[in-house]
Amino acid sequence: MGMGVLASQLARQLGGALSTSDHASVVSINLFVALLCACIVLGHLLEENRWLNESITALIIGLCTGVVILLTTQGKSSHVLVFSEDLFFIYLLPPIIFNAGFQVKKKQFFRNFMTITLFGAVGTMISFFTISLAAIAIFSRMNIGTLDVGDFLAIGAIFSATDSVCTLQVLNQDETPFLYSLVFGEGVVNDATSVVLFNALQNFDLNHIDTMVILKFLGNFLYLFVSSTFLGVFSGLLSAYIIKKLYIGRHSTDREVALMMLMAYLSYMLAELLDLSGILTVFFCGIVMSHYTWHNVTESSRVTTKHAFATLSFIAETFLFLYVGMDALDIEKWKFASDSPGKSIGVSSILLGLVLVGRAAFVFPLSFLSNLTKKTPAEKISWRQQVVIWWAGLMRGAVSIALAYNKFTRAGHTQLHGNAIMITSTITVVLFSTMLFGMMTKPLIRFLLPASSSAISEPSSPKSLHSPLLTSLIGSDLETAIPMVRPSSLRMLLTKPTHTVHYYWRKFDDALMRPMFGGRGFVPYTPGSPTDPNVPIERLTSI
Repeated sequence: MGMGVLASQLARQLGGALSTSDHASVVSINLFVALLCACIVLGHLLEENRWLNESITALIIGLCTGVVILLTTQGKSSHVLVFSEDLFFIYLLPPIIFNAGFQVKKKQFFRNFMTITLFGAVGTMISFFTISLAAIAIFSRMNIGTLDVGDFLAIGAIFSATDSVCTLQVLNQDETPFLYSLVFGEGVVNDATSVVLFNALQNFDLNHIDTMVILKFLGNFLYLFVSSTFLGVFSGLLSAYIIKKLYIGRHSTDREVALMMLMAYLSYMLAELLDLSGILTVFFCGIVMSHYTWHNVTESSRVTTKHAFATLSFIAETFLFLYVGMDALDIEKWKFASDSPGKSIGVSSILLGLVLVGRAAFVFPLSFLSNLTKKTPAEKISWRQQVVIWWAGLMRGAVSIALAYNKFTRAGHTQLHGNAIMITSTITVVLFSTMLFGMMTKPLIRFLLPASSSAISEPSSPKSLHSPLLTSLIGSDLETAIPMVRPSSLRMLLTKPTHTVHYYWRKFDDALMRPMFGGRGFVPYTPGSPTDPNVPIERLTSI
């Protein structure tokens, strides 16, 4: 009898604990969903506001909610969810980056691909070394804790990561297509480069740095970069081939939509499984899917996928900034850093200054080098545009916070004074840069670049010679049989390398890639297919 009573009491206690835990989870979910609805409504009301955008609105609402929770719990807690890098990297970031690749204007992106790669990869390395060397020189003298060379190099990688999510909010793809493609494309490559740099630093003995270590580091970096891009392209092509061959939409449009979503997510998780860059992988998977896979599904599935991806991305973005705002007031980390508030403010100020210097160290020199390869003034990056590019990339966001938590905490908690200072300083820099630089970006663009500048930023050129890479336009001048005299291939490559690559890629795409993987004009007829059976496949490209 005694054992039976004990067992029943234990069962009641466990049941009570579980019900309490479930109740807390339900309360947290209710609060977050209600706050998301509030962010959407306020974002709509502030749509025309020149200072605020939805990301800043969500951040402010998160901060205010954190203050309310802090007061109601009498200073014990400021959030209902603890910031988790797994939640960020596995659930929130993939739909945002994939949709960015899926919706990006490929004409502008690939026209500026070399400049984007130059800024995103080389520029990030310059910023990384600038911030790291300055951190070693300054912080090693400030006695802020037991930080070693590896920690200072990690700081360089953490604060080299721009906030490409916030860039989506402050720049408009239709109003400033050139700047959007450049800043956002650079932001995606920058985030991927920063994460790859950060992960590569964890695998090397940084206490014994020599030439071989540096060469191995650079080789590992290039391997991760190329492998991640290849995996994304391969995943996109595989999805296109499967949907083209099976034409799943003839039985169920739900299945083809689900397959597109799951294969996109699978590409990201495969990259993480193989220790590659999931950001690069899912971004290029989105680009390839929009060029091939999207044209292989039914018309209703095209509309569904376009809006579904955009909606998932929008909710993830809003949730992310709300999440960061609430977690910024985590009382535990601020308690450990409160012993020396002046030092914490000093570290935050120095880091913010290094962000400014680190970005300027590559934007202006690399813009100068890029302009040397341009033939006409319209193609060059003007001084005003360089200032906007520099300013729009100063915002730091959830990528920086996630990397900082990975380096300076264990399971979201830290009890080391130096680590606590670095976490609180990172949060301070993220909040300050997102709110100040984010609020000032729109007015700055309107001041430096009037509406007419968006037309100037996109140079006019004959489509026949300068056909965009991966363009989805049909019936362009390239496809019409207009006789014209072309210069030799070698001369074209030397005088207009980017345009020449675009031209030959288009020929290769039409001759081999589209017949194999589908795309506009090459969808085969199957019962239930939207393709007109009376029109030959070869003639669809001219419709």
